[in-house]
Amino acid sequence: MARNVEIKARIESIEALAVVAARLATEGPFEIDQDDTFFACEVGRLKLRAFSKTSGELIFYRRANQQGPKESFYVRSPTSEPDSLREALTLAYGQAGRVQKHRTLFLLGRTRIHIDQVQGLGYFLELEVVLNESESPEVGVLEATEIMGRLGVQQHQLLEEAYVDLLARRGA
Repeated sequence: MARNVEIKARIESIEALAVVAARLATEGPFEIDQDDTFFACEVGRLKLRAFSKTSGELIFYRRANQQGPKESFYVRSPTSEPDSLREALTLAYGQAGRVQKHRTLFLLGRTRIHIDQVQGLGYFLELEVVLNESESPEVGVLEATEIMGRLGVQQHQLLEEAYVDLLARRGA
């Protein structure tokens, strides 16, 4: 399984953070609309991410709900028929939630900087430091912490939960 170290933080302004991210980034910005449908799953999370009617990916992942940098294990499988896959998975497992967002993606070496506008929640930053097989999570934690500092993100802005959990608590 692929691994990364992630952080999620609430931010006040997409525009202000995008300016700083653009200065740091080696690639981007890339604008992406995402429609994530979560399904009942006993171990980890299973979501279908649709980019369009003909493009998406099924993603299984496991990570702890904890504030600050955390290791995530994941498997991604592309699909050209996200709507029919959503229907099949809904019938088989039931939906556990849905998250719609607009993402601005920047790349800084192996780190993905996501600036998200999440429908019903607001504005967020996610960092994903992709690890190679032999690297310890601590290497990714140090890199994520350093990039957080360069972006001006403070410890009190960090969140534990996934967007789908935050929406569920709001009753959305």
